[in-house]
Amino acid sequence: MTLSILVFRIAIAGVILTLITYFGFDRKENPIHSFVQNFLGAWYVFSGWIKATDPLGLGYKMVDYFAEFESTFSGTWMSFIAPIFPMFSSVSDGFSVFMICLEIVLGLALIVGAWPKLTTKVFLLLLLFFTFLTGFTHLTGYVPKEANFFDFAQWSTFDENNMRVTDCGCFGDFLKLKPKISFYKDLWLLIPSFFLLFGASKCHQLFKGGTRAAIVGIGTIGMFVYCLSNFAWDLPGMDFRPFKKGVNMNSVRAAETKAQEEVKITHYKLKNKKTNEIVTLEFNNYMKSYKDYPKTEWEVMEQVKTEPAIESTKMSEFSVTDLDGNEVTSEILNDPNYSLWIVSYKLKDDGSSTEKTMVTDSLFRMDTTMMNGLQVITRNFDKIETREVTTEKYLWNSDYVAPWKEKVSQLGNEAQKNGLKIYSMTGLTDPARVNDFKTAVGAEFPFIMADDILLKTILRSNPGILLVKNGVILDKWHHNKVPAFTEMKARYIK
Repeated sequence: MTLSILVFRIAIAGVILTLITYFGFDRKENPIHSFVQNFLGAWYVFSGWIKATDPLGLGYKMVDYFAEFESTFSGTWMSFIAPIFPMFSSVSDGFSVFMICLEIVLGLALIVGAWPKLTTKVFLLLLLFFTFLTGFTHLTGYVPKEANFFDFAQWSTFDENNMRVTDCGCFGDFLKLKPKISFYKDLWLLIPSFFLLFGASKCHQLFKGGTRAAIVGIGTIGMFVYCLSNFAWDLPGMDFRPFKKGVNMNSVRAAETKAQEEVKITHYKLKNKKTNEIVTLEFNNYMKSYKDYPKTEWEVMEQVKTEPAIESTKMSEFSVTDLDGNEVTSEILNDPNYSLWIVSYKLKDDGSSTEKTMVTDSLFRMDTTMMNGLQVITRNFDKIETREVTTEKYLWNSDYVAPWKEKVSQLGNEAQKNGLKIYSMTGLTDPARVNDFKTAVGAEFPFIMADDILLKTILRSNPGILLVKNGVILDKWHHNKVPAFTEMKARYIK
């Protein structure tokens, strides 16, 4: 799926809705105006529905944005704004559901013509918000890593590696758009949005007022329940991420690695340090004449490369270590037997406290004695000494610990007793903290660690379960849907 194909399909949907409006409801308003109304409505309905299949994905993306906004506003004359973003991050899941439902509400309201003056205004405001996000994402490519966004004097040539957020999440994992494309897409959508805003009185209205309100209301409630079903109660019904059920992770990793190895440099873009002149040279010409562009006068702006046959995903970044820091990635992915992955990107606590205790040590001294004419070193008791020891005591979140105790740990312990290897993965943290958590939830299996973003991509549940064999994902479960081991064994393990 590409953006152009998506625009074409939504345009077709807009045409069909306009024909239904014009002939089916005998509404004789300007068909062009009705098409714009239906096109934008269908766009928001589709965009909201795609996000609704994975509300946590949008929530994670908003956390990235809020973190960058906090960093951007801190240390500027607008630093008083910065403290609100951690608060937004703490309710990112709820914020995500609200935004998704708002998109659906506005889309449905446009299609049926409910409250046209209010709808067109709110539609434009939401689109301006999206434009701000995508614009910020794209423009950070001009801002060096060490500079603040508002230090305009330090802005330089565009570098994709400088972007603080890599994509806007407009269509989740269904369609990944580069921030530049997303920004231009939103700018383009502003044109028909202003058209509707200034022509709100000409919008078509289907059905009676009460029926229109009922359609929008039922749609809102339905979408709210659908959102919750895709993260609070169960895993997303549709999985567009690389770690979907049935995927052979080894094969995908190998294909992505090969595709990257086949990428070739085709051109170099050079910039004169004094005149800012930009020159583009073919790879072969550059290799022949690079002496004509000394590094004291020219700098390489960009290496233009061929597009890889397969885009790299988080699958290529899959890397896990044990608590001692030893790499165990190959062992996990190439395990020929059934294994259970318990994924928890973050072990949630409500803080910690230090606890001081007195411990008793028995001290011994080493003495030299003569025995049968030989010198013998003996270890003799000397005295008892007490000392103070400070330990970290974690206050684990009760709501988070509950599913571990009730389902996850029980499944893992029983599976381990039946010969399955358990790989309990959590985000990078202090090993002592992990061991304290193991004790708190009664987990008898070992824990390993990986990047938290990787773990969020693998599974939209914290914690959640995967059944894997030889690198193939056989099934995935939300912690609310964890089966008993006997059920799992009867269905999958032969």
